[in-house]
Amino acid sequence: MNKKKQALSKNTLATAKRLLKYVTETYKMQFIIVFICILISAVASISVSLSLKYILDDFILPLIGKKSPDFTEFYRILMILGCIFAAGIIATFVYTRLMVYIGQGVLKRVRDDMFTHMQKLPIRYFDQNTNGSIMSLYTNDTDTLRQMISQSIPQALMSFFTIIVTFIAMLLLSPLLTLLAIAVIFVLVFVTNKIGGNSGKYFVSQQKSIADVTGYIEEQMNGQRVVKVFNHEQKSETEFDAYNEALFESSAKANKYANMMGPVIGNIGNLQFVLTAVLGGVLSVSGVGGITLGVMASYLQFTKSFTQPFMQVAQQFNAIVMALAGAERIFALIDEEPETDEGYVKLVNMKKDENGNIVECKEHTGMWAWKHPHSADGSVSYTELTGDVRFENVTFGYDDNNVILKNISLYAKPGQKLAFVGSTGAGKTTITNLINRFYNIKEGKIRYDGININKIRLEDLRHSLGIVLQDTHLFTGTIKENIRYGNLEATDEDIYRAAKLAHADQFIRMLPKGYDTMLSGDGEELSQGQRQLLSIARAAVADPPVLILDEATSSIDTRTESIVQKGMDNLMKGRTVFVIAHRLSTIRNSDAIMVLDHGQIIERGNHEELIKQKGTYYQLYTGKLELS
Repeated sequence: MNKKKQALSKNTLATAKRLLKYVTETYKMQFIIVFICILISAVASISVSLSLKYILDDFILPLIGKKSPDFTEFYRILMILGCIFAAGIIATFVYTRLMVYIGQGVLKRVRDDMFTHMQKLPIRYFDQNTNGSIMSLYTNDTDTLRQMISQSIPQALMSFFTIIVTFIAMLLLSPLLTLLAIAVIFVLVFVTNKIGGNSGKYFVSQQKSIADVTGYIEEQMNGQRVVKVFNHEQKSETEFDAYNEALFESSAKANKYANMMGPVIGNIGNLQFVLTAVLGGVLSVSGVGGITLGVMASYLQFTKSFTQPFMQVAQQFNAIVMALAGAERIFALIDEEPETDEGYVKLVNMKKDENGNIVECKEHTGMWAWKHPHSADGSVSYTELTGDVRFENVTFGYDDNNVILKNISLYAKPGQKLAFVGSTGAGKTTITNLINRFYNIKEGKIRYDGININKIRLEDLRHSLGIVLQDTHLFTGTIKENIRYGNLEATDEDIYRAAKLAHADQFIRMLPKGYDTMLSGDGEELSQGQRQLLSIARAAVADPPVLILDEATSSIDTRTESIVQKGMDNLMKGRTVFVIAHRLSTIRNSDAIMVLDHGQIIERGNHEELIKQKGTYYQLYTGKLELS
């Protein structure tokens, strides 16, 4: 248990240092000004208590009983104190304004770092973490950081300086009474550590529970139709109650300890005040320690000032611990291993000279080549991108205990159309994921135009591939912007041409604002078939040499499919195409059909050849066997 608490404290300390580094690196000068202003503010606030001794002992008591008292020096002291207080007010105003600016700036940098790094993470990370859990990092966790940076950090610094300055002043006023204050410090530190440790543990648990609740709500919102269709409302409510109960338990315990700290420290402060008054009175009557009325008045004020910073820290403690727990989760995302890319072969525009040799060029020619530098002699060779894709004895599993593909070998020559058929889980989509290098293989090789795809830069590899998924995703924006997503340099004419090719142009022009119609919520305004057509148009505008169609027409009705199929045929001309389809009628004209079963190719050939074999494909096509 102690080892666990030690590890937790070490992680928390490391997180705090890293977070402070964000502040000091980005806003070093502003933070120095904040530091100075807080010190000025702390000194100004202590001046009130310290001034009581001199006002009472040096001015008020000596003036009592005089017939014609001279208040000149008294007024001068009051003016000096007024200037000190004014400086404290200005310093407080400056550092609070600066901390708001610093807080928002640090949050911007944290969100930028998170989002930038998130773009580099492998697909596996998003498979293992829910959308809601990731969203919680950008909302709940960053919001706790905002509160800590703009409020808790300056309050903690203010409290620290107040304790130091107050202790020095108390020591100067009465070393004897300060011995009691030292004993109280040990008690306060012990109480803060004991109660705060328990509070911190549960606040960490609370942040995780918030992420779980957010993830579950997001999942249920996306699947609300399914929930209602299967009358799953009661079961969903029960499951949510379990997540919510866990959040309640951790939050209740965290806040119980956090709220306990304030009253406990407050009562310790009250006890110190009483003991100081008694001890000071006894010493004053005894004539020990030179304790005067002014000393007692100032010192009793200091006892309040001394425990008040501990109270302020106690009030901010829950915010600090929550923020550090949130920061720990944020840094866990930032520290996730990015997608590895050791590729060095680039994709470049090309043209051919009069001798048929490849020449690299900057302008877009519609022809591409792989630029392959050779480290051995410093030479560069060019290979024309034709779309020749080959799998050589590829074995792959998402983990060591779950092998999906077993010794797969296949090839697609330039311009060929390959189709994959098989039941769910046979490995069809996995093959296309490996071509994209969403996952890296451990055994075997995949060659693209004769080049091992591990040598090709990820950005260039994926630029050469177009993909239409079964689950379409449209972004908030106009239809034109969604189609242009496939090629950000595409002109309006390119977009119109791609939409016509996908047979999307007709329904787009019937919309109120045509291509300028705004979409939101993943294109909920459109039917599933229309969203799929836009996805096909997006792939068309990219004009890739290799195309992957993963159940691309599964969401389109039979009538629409026949129209789209003509557009798809136009789109596939001259390209290497990989097709995954449940509707076997859409792959009859494929150059080769691969039948997969449990990660192995059990049949291959064109439609006529496989029908003659009267094997699995024949049974599927004739309806004697159904895909599951």
